[in-house]
Amino acid sequence: MLQRRSDEHWAGRLYMRKISSRITRHLVDAPVSPNQLTWLMMLTGILGGAALLLPGLTGAILAALLIQAYLCLDCVDGELARWRKQTSTTGVYLDRVGHYMSEAALLTGAGLRAADLFKQVGAVNWMWAFLGTLAALGAIMIKAETDLVDVARIRRGLTAVKDSAAVPRASGVATARKLAAGLKFHRLIGGVEASLVLLAAGIADFAHGDLFFTRLAVAVLAGIAMLQTVLHLVSIVLSSRLR
Repeated sequence: MLQRRSDEHWAGRLYMRKISSRITRHLVDAPVSPNQLTWLMMLTGILGGAALLLPGLTGAILAALLIQAYLCLDCVDGELARWRKQTSTTGVYLDRVGHYMSEAALLTGAGLRAADLFKQVGAVNWMWAFLGTLAALGAIMIKAETDLVDVARIRRGLTAVKDSAAVPRASGVATARKLAAGLKFHRLIGGVEASLVLLAAGIADFAHGDLFFTRLAVAVLAGIAMLQTVLHLVSIVLSSRLR
């Protein structure tokens, strides 16, 4: 009953489901609802982005830990809903909003950290905050592009899209999509992956004594987000998902 669909996040398959299932079993009779846990998931993810404003290695470590807690709560709320048979449209909606807000908060926080908001290594450079905001916008747009497929179909009286329709009709685009999926570079802007990238950058900065690696990470994440936003949109339009 605690299983999810095949699109499970790699961290969930690798270790988080083993942790979350144990927590869920203790919450089955607790006075807490799945939707309350989803609200807590959302708050935890946003705090993960805010933690990046803490200077030094502390902020990077705390952000990574909070994102792991966010992932755990993301597993637990669904497990509890399925266990109690309390799945709902509200729960699905809150879950999606939680992912939007948490990933945007993390990438925005990364940009503010790279901008040196509290002048730890020099003057504030707002260009990095702008790049972080671009990365956050890209992460939101990619999710919105996916979700809006079902919105467009339902407004036309069609059913939700099937996975087989995701393959672009043009062979060249299909090949490019398969190559991009194999490289999985787009996953770097996801909450878990981005937090680990920023943690690695924070460790490198701690050893180096500046914000070079955090700024490099923000620039790379912004570039990936912008590129993936365009590629994902083209892939959807050229697939059968809108037909």
